[in-house]
Amino acid sequence: ALGEKQKALEFYNQALLLRRAVGDRAGEATTLNNIGAVYSALGEKQKALEFYNQALPLYRAVGDRAGEATTLNNIGRVYSALGEKQKALKFYNQALLLWRAVGDRFGEAIILGNISVIFQSTNRPTEAITNLEQSLKLSLEMRRGLQRENRQKFLQEKDVYATALVDILINEKKYAQAFEWVNLFTTADLADYTRLINAKVANPEAQQSLDEWSKKNQQLEALRQQLQSDQSESLPQQIRQLEVEVYSDAENISRRFPEVAELFETTPIDIKNLTSSIPAGTVVVQPVLLTNVRDMPNNIAFFIFTKGELSVIKKSIKPTEFNKLITQYLKQVQNDTDASYAETGGELYDILIRPIEDKIKALSPKQLSIIATGKLRHLPFETLYDSKTNQFIIEKYPVNYLTRVSNNSLKSLDVQNSVSRKPQAVLAFGNPVPSDPQNLPGAEVEVRNIKEIFPDSEFYINKEATLERFKSQALRFSFLHLATHGCFQTEDCQKVNLKNNTLLFADEALNIANAALLGLQGTQLITLSACQTAVDTNVNGEGIAGVAYIFERAGAKAVMASLWAVEDEATQELMVDFYQNLKLGMTKGEALQKAKLKLIADHRHPFYWSPFVLIGDAR
Repeated sequence: ALGEKQKALEFYNQALLLRRAVGDRAGEATTLNNIGAVYSALGEKQKALEFYNQALPLYRAVGDRAGEATTLNNIGRVYSALGEKQKALKFYNQALLLWRAVGDRFGEAIILGNISVIFQSTNRPTEAITNLEQSLKLSLEMRRGLQRENRQKFLQEKDVYATALVDILINEKKYAQAFEWVNLFTTADLADYTRLINAKVANPEAQQSLDEWSKKNQQLEALRQQLQSDQSESLPQQIRQLEVEVYSDAENISRRFPEVAELFETTPIDIKNLTSSIPAGTVVVQPVLLTNVRDMPNNIAFFIFTKGELSVIKKSIKPTEFNKLITQYLKQVQNDTDASYAETGGELYDILIRPIEDKIKALSPKQLSIIATGKLRHLPFETLYDSKTNQFIIEKYPVNYLTRVSNNSLKSLDVQNSVSRKPQAVLAFGNPVPSDPQNLPGAEVEVRNIKEIFPDSEFYINKEATLERFKSQALRFSFLHLATHGCFQTEDCQKVNLKNNTLLFADEALNIANAALLGLQGTQLITLSACQTAVDTNVNGEGIAGVAYIFERAGAKAVMASLWAVEDEATQELMVDFYQNLKLGMTKGEALQKAKLKLIADHRHPFYWSPFVLIGDAR
């Protein structure tokens, strides 16, 4: 693993002699396989075959069908690399039958992916698509049953097949089908995050069903772990039986409680159904990186859609250079003394916006909605700079973000529900702990200013800003404003002495996993005005998108939050302008755009105005 292949061989060869000396044929087969893998990595394919072919009869002799399947797969990969595709296919098909026989769904998913690569490289796209879809459906089903800490890693391992499938579908001009899979994996990522932090649902009956399902799921995972060492004939059968129960229970829970259906989703949702929920005048763009897949060029695909219409534009990309640009740019926009952000932002504009610029213009959007995933998740798209017109994107269009395209996230505005709340009023909480390191004196001014703009508003500061009070009052207001610290990252926020995934109140911190218990149905906007999120492009974490998804599932139409910690005074100024614009009758998207333009006009660095993003319904 350290890349010292020759040293690895030295140790494997010592192990091989000992395995043979004690007559451990299963161990001997494993070591031969490992030696084969090293030679394969060194490019010595014939030598790799020699060792794999020695391992194969040993696995058969000891009755280790999983080991035999692994070796057949390895041999197939060598033949594939040597260009002998039909020979590779023959070995893959033998491995597939064995993995199915022993009930190893993980191996089955891998081999189906490998078979699809053969079909793709021999210009048989339809068969490639069929095998990839089977592989990914298996992966999604399996991931549903994994322990929480393993789900993210598992998703990343399967990402290569998802990328390959989307790329082939685009090449075949099956754009809707391609986006159905993109959207499914985007949603699965968020659903995993929800389960990772054990997010609750509002309906107690649904929560009880989820808890019972989780227990059965854990039993299934324990049996799968047991399969690693237990070679009994009955165990795979037992696993299959429990799998059927677990998947059947998931379907039943989804039908009974639509609000939790996404947590179990394994089937792409029809794109016509999805795009019908996009508001008129909104253009949605989801850039998808199609990179690092064997035998495929590196591209970025832009899915662009409006109500009832979808188009795709694909451009080539150099992943290493692009990743460097993103990392460099995120440092620049978070440093108010660094003026080179415009140049880097211009380069990113040329990659991420220029290819789709004409298409966006032709659609004349009133609102530009971005779905950002992976490395793009923490990028403030509104700061990307058009060097030809000397404009930020935010100067051309109001920009908001969506967690994914969903019938839930963009339902028609619930006027009836809003009427029972105070529509032109804000419930505002500020500076609940007025002592360092949690003191936010500007937050007190911020919430008092909101009361001046909307006289029917109510605000609570310092020791009055309790979670208990928030729970009892939130139901009465359409707009909720929390000028308090929030820690939304994998680690605790040491600087403000706050645990991860929590919001600070005077009496106790709110674990955001419990957001659904706050009664947010009908909330038009919840603003988190002093939160902290780890902006690290090397971590594929959900960050603010995950937090927004939690609140969105809890009932809020939109969340406004910051990508990084911002200066108190600039936050206060932006928030006051935002609420004044709302009072003038602007949409949430327009109100935020105009507030940002005012800060831009004051020649303020993006550090001050760009981190606050609107995620969800911009109407």
